[in-house]
Amino acid sequence: MKPTPEHNERIAKMTFSSVFPHYVTKVESKGRSKEELFQVIEWLTGFNKEKIEALIEEKVNFETFFKRANIHPKAGLITGVICGYRIEEIDNELTRQVRWLDKLVDELAKGKKMEKILR
Repeated sequence: MKPTPEHNERIAKMTFSSVFPHYVTKVESKGRSKEELFQVIEWLTGFNKEKIEALIEEKVNFETFFKRANIHPKAGLITGVICGYRIEEIDNELTRQVRWLDKLVDELAKGKKMEKILR
């Protein structure tokens, strides 16, 4: 399945602050911690906990969130299917970055070891 231009636009305009609580719920319901979630996000984006909290407070959309991020050089190693999309086949850079984050959160929630998640 390929994301449509409308799908890509919707993701770009979605606020990180609207999705973050869902990430927290997902990982905590599976026995992982919010601190581990911050660690995973920091690995991908370079944002520490304080910066992540500031971006949530600022209510930035994903476009701004990833524009400000310093994406980890190994992020391209994040592959697989998330939300019905094969990550490595997503053409839109921003949509791919959001799906990388979704995949890392999913791996954390599924109990994968941190060393494996952080590639």
